[in-house]
Amino acid sequence: MTATTPAPAPAAAAVRPAAAPGSSPWQLARRELGRRPAVRVSLGVVLLFVLMAATAPWLGALGGWSPEEFDKTAIDPYLGGLPLGSFGGISADHWLGVEPVTGRDLFARVVHGAQVSLLIAFTATAIVVLAGTAAGIAAGYFGGRTDTVLSRLMDLTMSFPSLIFMIAMLSVAKDVNRIVLMTAVIGVFGWPGVARVVRGQTLSLKHREYVDAARVGGSSSWRILTRDILPGVSGPVIAYTTLLIPGMISTEAALSYLGVGVRPPTPSWGQMIAESVAFYETDPMYFVIPSVFLFLAVLAFTLLGDALRDILDPRGGRS
Repeated sequence: MTATTPAPAPAAAAVRPAAAPGSSPWQLARRELGRRPAVRVSLGVVLLFVLMAATAPWLGALGGWSPEEFDKTAIDPYLGGLPLGSFGGISADHWLGVEPVTGRDLFARVVHGAQVSLLIAFTATAIVVLAGTAAGIAAGYFGGRTDTVLSRLMDLTMSFPSLIFMIAMLSVAKDVNRIVLMTAVIGVFGWPGVARVVRGQTLSLKHREYVDAARVGGSSSWRILTRDILPGVSGPVIAYTTLLIPGMISTEAALSYLGVGVRPPTPSWGQMIAESVAFYETDPMYFVIPSVFLFLAVLAFTLLGDALRDILDPRGGRS
């Protein structure tokens, strides 16, 4: 009896670590992200930009200027409207300087530009992820004709020269909300990439034992998709989503730089960079400031997305 009484204790101890909340994938991801200094810095920069975009009206008011307000006293009319003072007119009144010729406050325009850029990027990414996840799960799970139709639609969409088509559509559409139009156009061409990733994951999951058991047990297709398949593809989708956002920010900036994106006086980082090209020799700070903000936003989201992909989708990270 003395030899058999200690036996249950190791078994119970062996079960407890598996049931511990720290062993869940999200707890593991949190711990792994916390061990990487570069990721912590990137996450801090991302949160800073999101907070800046969410509070843009209050930040602009804190600086004392609206993004469309002119300050003729901050520029020199005898030097072609160049900002007065050093470093593009940086002063206690204008924290990041002013635009040449107009005298508009760069701090107000940069924070409102962050709101526009991130709004378009986040909304377009949401459209891409929702449409791509739904199409990928349907194609992978149901197979047959559904898979054939959706796969050919993915191939057709990806075969389009998307940037040229975006420029053409945005150039033709005149009297429409540019933010809504840009979001829709970017979203239309982005979903096939997510759909292909999700389709491949679904094909590997739909024949797992727990899915077959649910099917034999009489569960409906909707229940299997939402309870068994969707949680299995959520990790790669989240990692892919984080990597999509910097691409969306860059696309919005590129379209605005080419003059077919957000229209003045609505501020945008790409639009500000395009306007600053004419002054990069006489007022380099006008070019540097929006470029640095754009660079930091894209870099932070890219580093964070790479880390999430390595943790949540390690096989995709290696390939």
